[in-house]
Amino acid sequence: MVSSLAVRRGYAADRGMTTAEYAVGTLAACAAAAVLYKVLSGGAVESALRALIGKALGVHV
Repeated sequence: MVSSLAVRRGYAADRGMTTAEYAVGTLAACAAAAVLYKVLSGGAVESALRALIGKALGVHV
């Protein structure tokens, strides 16, 4: 059981992220975005998307 002194001082409920956790989370999000950008901007994906859109619109690209 948590003492009332610990509750008053805010030690009982450690909620949220610390600054280091924010930094690691931001870094991971940026890395994921960079990988996604590289994958989606690659030639194979771009040509597949163009073909798909062209087929859907009935245009030969």
